[in-house]
Amino acid sequence: MPRGVDFTVEIAGAKRPMCCPGCQAVAETIVGQGLGAYYERRDAPGTSPAERIPESLAELRIFDDPRVQQGFVSETGDSEGDTRRASLAIEGITCAACAWLIERNLGRQPGVREVSVNLTSHRAQLTWDAAQTPLSALLECVSEIGYRARPYEPDRQEALLRGEERRALRRLGVAGLGMMQVMTFAVALYAGALEGMEDRYRDFLRWVSLLVATPIVLYAARPFFAGAVRDLRARQPGMDLPVAIAIGAAYLASAWATVMRTGEVYFDSVCMFTFFLGLGRYLEMRVRHRSDTQARRMLSRLPQTARRLVGGEEEMVPTRALETGDLVVVRPGETIPADGVVREGASSVSEALLTGEDFPRTRGAGERVIGGSQNIESPIVVEVTRSGANSTLATILALLDRAQAEKPPVARLADRVAHYFVAGVLVIAAGVGLAWYFVAPDQAFWVVLSLLVVTCPCALSLATPAALAAATNGLAASGLLVTRGHTLEGLARATHMVFDKTGTLTRGEIRLSEIRPLRALSQQELLAVASWLEHRSEHPIARAFAVEGETPGQALSAEATSPHSLPGHGVEGELRGVRHRLGAPAWAIELCPDLPPPTVPGPEGRWILLTDDAGPLAWFGLRDELRADAPAVVEELGELGIEVELLSGDASPSVTRLAGELGIAHAIAGATPEQKVEHVSRLQREGALAVMVGDGINDAPVLARAQISIAMGGGSDLARISADAVLLGDHLGVLSDAVRLARKTRRIVRQNLAWALLYNATVLPLAALGYIAPYMAAIGMSASSLLVVANALRLGEVRSRS
Repeated sequence: MPRGVDFTVEIAGAKRPMCCPGCQAVAETIVGQGLGAYYERRDAPGTSPAERIPESLAELRIFDDPRVQQGFVSETGDSEGDTRRASLAIEGITCAACAWLIERNLGRQPGVREVSVNLTSHRAQLTWDAAQTPLSALLECVSEIGYRARPYEPDRQEALLRGEERRALRRLGVAGLGMMQVMTFAVALYAGALEGMEDRYRDFLRWVSLLVATPIVLYAARPFFAGAVRDLRARQPGMDLPVAIAIGAAYLASAWATVMRTGEVYFDSVCMFTFFLGLGRYLEMRVRHRSDTQARRMLSRLPQTARRLVGGEEEMVPTRALETGDLVVVRPGETIPADGVVREGASSVSEALLTGEDFPRTRGAGERVIGGSQNIESPIVVEVTRSGANSTLATILALLDRAQAEKPPVARLADRVAHYFVAGVLVIAAGVGLAWYFVAPDQAFWVVLSLLVVTCPCALSLATPAALAAATNGLAASGLLVTRGHTLEGLARATHMVFDKTGTLTRGEIRLSEIRPLRALSQQELLAVASWLEHRSEHPIARAFAVEGETPGQALSAEATSPHSLPGHGVEGELRGVRHRLGAPAWAIELCPDLPPPTVPGPEGRWILLTDDAGPLAWFGLRDELRADAPAVVEELGELGIEVELLSGDASPSVTRLAGELGIAHAIAGATPEQKVEHVSRLQREGALAVMVGDGINDAPVLARAQISIAMGGGSDLARISADAVLLGDHLGVLSDAVRLARKTRRIVRQNLAWALLYNATVLPLAALGYIAPYMAAIGMSASSLLVVANALRLGEVRSRS
């Protein structure tokens, strides 16, 4: 610190020195937010966040503090115990065996309800009963088996991923430079073996090769040895074990030959193994980070600070400090910092990042907005309803992680095969080495090395996760959030798609389509009377009479008594001393019993009647608008061989009319929830694989019964939706795209699995017979894994429906 400069902060009643103004500002913020207890646990200067990851139980206990958990732990709403869900980032994962080991180890701990590790993003979703086991004990459990678990924080994840790439690139650079040097020495040694070379020159080249190869083994190959040690400690052979055995054995044998001045050296093979396998891991890592970009980009849209209203004054606070009930000001061009409800103002809001729709939506007082949306036009005041780990964005990420971590049957089978394949390879390698020892002892060692490396089943374990990650991320970007691992497989095999009507094929927003006067009054006068009758009603029909800006009937309030509603019939009120009714025709006409009931001008259920003491005034036609792309989706699904059905609780003739408009041959109206469940069950008994598309809350029973369920989640609490997928936007077209992508995903997975099995079945006997040199083994194994990942990347694009 420069002389004469004093950067101190008062903590727990004592002045504490800080190293710079930045740390001083951070410390003042921590203390100011009432989090001074953080410093009570500190007994030494801290290191950078990327370096400091607590490992001992004493250090990990800080994560049991509810204030610390606010950003990455959410409540599940389960009535049994204190059930919570945490999003964690795991360091040290290299293959499917690592993910399996972590899941198995955590799953055995008391209170753990569910744990899923995403092999692609290296994130874990942990659901546990905090009353039985504290989070710190579970984090320590992960550390004990050689991995590092920490809270997943999007703003830090980017820096940590960059650090991971830099470390991998440094190791790759060391291995590459060293390999080139050792290969140069190897050429001289090979030439000397053919043409003759003095022992002193041979020994010199061997010692120089040992000197160059040592940092490659100890530094560049360290991840392979660390993974092997974890596998051995857990008694679960993984994919790092055979590679580590090959590199370690070749290096030790070569070092022994160099020191003892006898035998053969394999330093060139050691360096090539490390470089090519490291290159494969590095490229694989880049692809994994790329596939995780969409989820991180969504969460990174939340601003770091927000304008909180306190006593009518604005103050800048960290977004993490926002709590339910806080009022925040969002100006035009700014991002909404948390989920909430608009309390003042009205503006257009862009939810493109969440729903895939570019067209902004109008949001006014009383309407919900989602954190991460961008305010376009005017300032608004938003009351925070959910923030942190409970926000919509955090829920979307958790559901996406769960979908990618949950493995369909084919993936679980591939993991089991890979797990036993590693153990089998070790046994086969021992047998092959023994056989070659009796046939050609001088060739036995490098044959075993090649066999261990070339048969590593990385491609087999990557075949399914890579494809599922690419497909689910692509669909999430277009507005369909896949929340279960079996969803894509089910969509690929679907034979029927059953739609609910209201809010699914239609917008669920009743609109006024026509006014037919029955007396000498203008449409504006009639609309004003009807609007006044409906302006206090909460019924969905009332919204059809609201005009943007103000309700026309408000001007009549001074001349009227308050209207009241009669459920199932309509609304009634007195205006200028005259009673008025608006609602079901048979009820409305009761105001003038001497008159015959008027003829309904269209299908019942679509027309309501306005009357007064003297008789009918006007007919109002209502219509629940069809979604613009519904006809095209039904047609596209039919072309894909999927039978479309309409299953609605609406008993009006509009169901049959809608089915006719869309070309749906089978439609059922007036179905109760039980009848909906029975209909889907009957389809299943007949051998169909039914996809149910409906409202995430109202259609919960039938969604739970269907093999695949898709909920319209644009306006629902995602945490309460138990569907297999959630349609975040208004575009139904993504459903047909999802079926196409699911079928393509199935083809890609089959291609990947076929390639992985064919590759291992081909190279194993070739390596055992000595036809594969060590450098060919390293290149072949890396190329096999990269081919599988590159093939999966073809699934990332979904055509836009904006």
